[in-house]
Amino acid sequence: MSKILKQLKELEKRSSKMRLAAESWKEDWQTLISTIMSARTRDEMTIPVASELFRKYSLKRLAESNLKDVKKIIKPVNFYKTKSKNIVNCAKILVKDYNGMVPRDFDELIKLPGVGRKTANVFLVEHKKHALPVDTHVFQISRKLGWAKSNHPHKVEEELKNLFPKKYWNKINEILVRFGKTYTSRKEKDKILNEIRRMK
Repeated sequence: MSKILKQLKELEKRSSKMRLAAESWKEDWQTLISTIMSARTRDEMTIPVASELFRKYSLKRLAESNLKDVKKIIKPVNFYKTKSKNIVNCAKILVKDYNGMVPRDFDELIKLPGVGRKTANVFLVEHKKHALPVDTHVFQISRKLGWAKSNHPHKVEEELKNLFPKKYWNKINEILVRFGKTYTSRKEKDKILNEIRRMK
């Protein structure tokens, strides 16, 4: 147990403190929409695009918006056409069914358009709930360090939950994502991960 916690601490130590896409928004719905937008898109791209969207729209206005206008704003993010539809539909449901509030329950969250397992878990982590989002960085790094063996993100999530005490679940994603984003060179990243894997 102490070895994996030491490894986690080392990953954190070697990471820069960049802002991630779900962080530092004033409203819950902004956190959720930004996280939807960030799927398969770099946070550095998502944050300014989301900021522009939120400058122009409140949640209510987003629910009533013209899809074409939303597409135009979020065009720099990957899969912007699908995401635009999901964002507008998600806003409509939040306004109509949830009185403008984002549910804090995993099963309710994944019913929303554009919200999959990872997005729901990221949102819950931002609200101090015990959750463990598995994105590309978490998936690759945890397998590289021998924390997980599965080829499926959901199963990797379960492996990590079994490995780490609950109080660490919320920290894993942000630490591994920041580490993954700090090193653009795969060679350098692998070298550090091999060092960390050999820690005692």
